[in-house]
This record gives sequence, C-alpha cells and structure tokens, in this order.
Amino acid sequence: MTSGESKIEKPKPPQPIRDAATLILYRRRGTGSDGRFEVLMGERHGASAFMPNRYVFPGGRLDLGDYRIRPAAPLDPVSAARLARCKGTGPRKALALALAAIRETFEESGLRICRPGPQPAEPPSGWTDFCTGGLAPDPSRLLYVCRAITPPGRPRRFDARFFAAPAEAATGELRPSPELDKLSWLTRQETEALPLPGITQFVIANLETWLQPATAGDPACRTPFHYMRHGQRQLDWE
Repeated sequence: MTSGESKIEKPKPPQPIRDAATLILYRRRGTGSDGRFEVLMGERHGASAFMPNRYVFPGGRLDLGDYRIRPAAPLDPVSAARLARCKGTGPRKALALALAAIRETFEESGLRICRPGPQPAEPPSGWTDFCTGGLAPDPSRLLYVCRAITPPGRPRRFDARFFAAPAEAATGELRPSPELDKLSWLTRQETEALPLPGITQFVIANLETWLQPATAGDPACRTPFHYMRHGQRQLDWE
C-alpha cells in the first residue's frame, strides 16, 4: 500500500437481534380527578452498554431457563392470543417471554409475581432465588401490550415484548439492583422531565388506554409493533 492509499475497513457485521421481555407494573392511587396512575421505572446505570442513564421499565433478554421453568398458572389467554399473531412466536416462546419478564423484574426490582407451585430440586438457571420457598412464576397476571425492535446502530439490539401487570400482583420489597437504580413509582407527568427512550414514551402515553376493560379483555385487539425499515421508523399492528 502506497502513502496515497487509504486502508479500507471492512463493514461491521450487523448486531444480532435477541428476544427480550419488559414488564410495566402499574398502580392507581386515590380515586376521581385526584387519582394518580403510576408506573414503576428505574434508571439504568451509567456504565451500562445499553441505554445508560435512561429511565426504563424492568426487563431483559430471554434465557434458556425461561423455557424450562414450570409456571404456577398458564399464560393469560388474551396475551396468548395476541402473541400468537407475532411472527415467529409460538405458544412455547410466548409463555417463555412472559416468564422472562417476571424473572427480570424480580432481578432488577426485588418484586416477584408468583404463587406456590411445584419445582424441581434444582430450578433452571436464573430461577433459583425466585423459587425460594416453593414459589413459581404466575404469568396469568400479565397482559401483552406492545412490541418493539431496537433500531440498527445500537450496541445491542432486542426484539422486546412489553407486558403490563397491576402492582398488587407483585410481592416483595422494592430494591435497586446492578441494572436499575432510583426505582420509583411515577406518573406520566413526572416522566416528562426524565431521559426516556422513544418507545418508553410511546408506551407511557398509551398505557391507560390499553388497560381500559374493553381493550384489555379483547384477544382480537391488535398490538403496536415498532421497528425500523430503510432508515425510517415504522408502526405496524399485529
């Protein structure tokens, strides 16, 4: 190579898209016009490779153990019907995604959505602490509400399914974790001043509508799906 030639760098391979699940815990405080609708959020640590210093819901990658753990109850039938319309998401994977959301929420916040249930002497990888005391995850309380794929160019990319569950479905004491700090129950207005990913803003803006009884109880209700195509943001409905 001469001095006038420049080295041609090979293009980096595209980031793999990994399956993931997120859980939005919500609660209502008070009634009428003075009532507060709140969601649980935390700040990702500044050293995180993915979305550092952003406020997010608990969640993370789907693991092999999420396929192997025995739940205490079946997946909510509305969620099962909606997830069945997601391309590449069969019944086994749909259940595993809901269980991943439950596991990640426990790991990141200390809150556990569970019931007593039979488990093997050695629970699958990632589930040992959760199953302490003869408990098993309860996916019957989770409602599937949204899907989003991380845009290209990010350090990590996920195909994330968003579930919602009422706060009273969870037990335990709220505590920070190596993944999430500053865990708080926040109203929509309180989140407006925080650094949020775009998809999180979209979810917060629409969550109360999705939780209306007529919508939440309808398995035929189509769910939003966010992704990028040819550099343009897309919103489809599944």
